[in-house]
Amino acid sequence: MSALKFADCHNDLLLGVLHQKERGISDPFGEFWLPQLKTGNVVLQVLPVYVEEQYIGEGALRRSMLLFETAWQIAEQHKTEVMICLNSGDISAAHLQGKIALVLAVEGAEAVGSNIEFFDLFFKMGVRLLSLTWNRRTIFADGVGETDAGGKLTSLGIEAIAEMERIGMILDVSHISEKGFWHVAEIAKKPFIASHSSMYGLQNHPRNLRDEQVKAIVNAGGFIGLNAFGAFLSNSPSVNSMIEHIKYAFNLAGDMNIGFGFDFMKDLIDQVDPVLGKTLVDVSKWPFVSGLDRPSDLASFGQVLIEALGEELANKISWQGMAKMFERTLPA
Repeated sequence: MSALKFADCHNDLLLGVLHQKERGISDPFGEFWLPQLKTGNVVLQVLPVYVEEQYIGEGALRRSMLLFETAWQIAEQHKTEVMICLNSGDISAAHLQGKIALVLAVEGAEAVGSNIEFFDLFFKMGVRLLSLTWNRRTIFADGVGETDAGGKLTSLGIEAIAEMERIGMILDVSHISEKGFWHVAEIAKKPFIASHSSMYGLQNHPRNLRDEQVKAIVNAGGFIGLNAFGAFLSNSPSVNSMIEHIKYAFNLAGDMNIGFGFDFMKDLIDQVDPVLGKTLVDVSKWPFVSGLDRPSDLASFGQVLIEALGEELANKISWQGMAKMFERTLPA
């Protein structure tokens, strides 16, 4: 086992915690998720707020608020072990105190509706990273799943990016359509990131980034978190597939501009209610990667990473690059 530290730009565990709490478990984070993060030596974890399909519409804001509150309850209940980070110095402060640094995010801006004012409200609630879309279309932009739509940002989407840049919220482009991506690259004045996407040059999945997109993110001062979901890695995914994506991204982007947004889905699907899991999704057909299923797997993956890259480079990619990215992009 390795002592390599990890930063993860995408784990939907907040949704898992909320579902578990709704079933009467008093402290699912402490009982289930925190031990995994500790075992995997995760020192920085982005917590996205994702709204399930059945809540899209007027229910999206209510559901998002419950998830924000879930995060703050976790921070209060486990304040000796985790810390929600709001400012550029908070990541280092959490690390020095031996706490896991948590960063709140929003995945898909359905909860905002057409009210730009909600970006400022979400920022006040702790959100520091936001994607305008999931795979669906929103009032701001098209998600990557909207292959037959126009694809670019709407006029409100352009306003949204300007507002995010004004208040200091980081834009995440992982789920936006390709045309939307290039529209962002054209108008963005501040760095933007792809929190959980892998390399199209190795696996031509629409959720992956083409070489030109990787270079555009880096040129804008941004960052890429590589996704460990099997469908994004290979037709026959393995831990070695992930290593190949790391090496490919490193050759394009350098050592401090890439990291991980693992997007561990197996644990989440196992914990949430059937409407997101087995009733509508046949999980047995999902290409999970054995050895990269959950945060605790990072204990062994760290050694694989060191053997593949050497200890110095492994540290830069596993956590240092992401920590530095947040230090330079979060508000002072």
